[in-house]
Amino acid sequence: MSRRVVVTGLGALVPCGTGVEPFWQALLGGRSGIGTLGRFDVSGYPATLAGEVRDFTAREHLSQKLLLQTDVSTQFALAASDWALQDAKIEPGTYADYDMGVVTSNACGGFEFTHREFRKLWTAGPGAVSVYESFAWFYAVNTGQISIRNAMRGPSSALVSEQAGGLDALGHARRTIRRGTPMMLAGGVDSALDPWGWVSQVAGGRVSRATDPARAYLPFDVAASGYVPGEGGTVMVLEDLAAAARRQAHTVYGELLGYASTFDPPPGSGGVPGVQRAIRAALADARLAPGDVDVVLADGSGVPELDRVEAEAIRAVFGPRGVPVTAPKGWTGRLYSGAGPTDVACALLAIRDGVLPPTPTGDGQAPGLDLDLVTSARPGRVDRALVVARGKGGFNTAVVVGRLTEGDLGDS
Repeated sequence: MSRRVVVTGLGALVPCGTGVEPFWQALLGGRSGIGTLGRFDVSGYPATLAGEVRDFTAREHLSQKLLLQTDVSTQFALAASDWALQDAKIEPGTYADYDMGVVTSNACGGFEFTHREFRKLWTAGPGAVSVYESFAWFYAVNTGQISIRNAMRGPSSALVSEQAGGLDALGHARRTIRRGTPMMLAGGVDSALDPWGWVSQVAGGRVSRATDPARAYLPFDVAASGYVPGEGGTVMVLEDLAAAARRQAHTVYGELLGYASTFDPPPGSGGVPGVQRAIRAALADARLAPGDVDVVLADGSGVPELDRVEAEAIRAVFGPRGVPVTAPKGWTGRLYSGAGPTDVACALLAIRDGVLPPTPTGDGQAPGLDLDLVTSARPGRVDRALVVARGKGGFNTAVVVGRLTEGDLGDS
């Protein structure tokens, strides 16, 4: 029998709220974290808005030694991991070191750290470059630093699949637990809001040029004009259900029921879009029918042609207006690898509180999408939720989470 995998701790650090509860209340209240990027002067750039984490001071959470070694994205990841472990009440000795692993995803690498060290290289020569540049830029560094900080020596890995990567990290952690590791930290965090990272993102052609934060990132909307880059993300504690029951875990947010990932077919091939196949495969993995799902948290890129493909996939599986759909990332900006885990946290909190977080709206839903789009916080019981993430380059991932009853925990 496959081990059941549950979420027992959440750590969120996102533009509209530092910590799970502030973030969640901001979403339900429609309070955006998007504004003019403040890390440097963006007045001469074609895009000026970002989802920036503004209420986090790294030195209050990390030692000076770690600050010297790490990019801002790693600092975010370390703090979010600390909060997830605290939320789950996992302390030293709860599990043996080889019974704990880490899986993170990162899409951008350590942009700000590398940009700073390259500037030293160009202006002062190689002797001025930090020795930590050898790893601070690397996509796997978050996994490494988290595992070192928390003495987690079990199976660990790092995944890179752009915005789909955070959900892939959760799926891989689930697979690792099913193979016998009782506890995993998993999620995704990104930050690339320095000048070099900003130019790289704007050059991709999908960043909104809007100047009004309230109308900049509008998934599935008539006024959609692209996405707003953001930073931050979510890390969570996943445990084998039986192990969580043995240690009498004080909170179980829900169960990770299904996972699937696909690639888009070659352009012009006529193949079924990968996002539709990912949704169907995740439902099959969860052994659920479309009618068993209470809400879909969509990728919602804000790019009209991409939103249309995703809406067509949702309609193909659930029918026109067949399930409530929301894209709360419109309040935070596109968090890349941090987006999927943050949406999973939203899904779990929706299950807990019986309310669906809203999607920002401008001029109304784009014609022909036929989605039951949630545009204000909507009360209603949620037992199962589907989360979708799509990464540039053809990545598609879907995860299904569901409610766990007290009987499930007691009978494990």
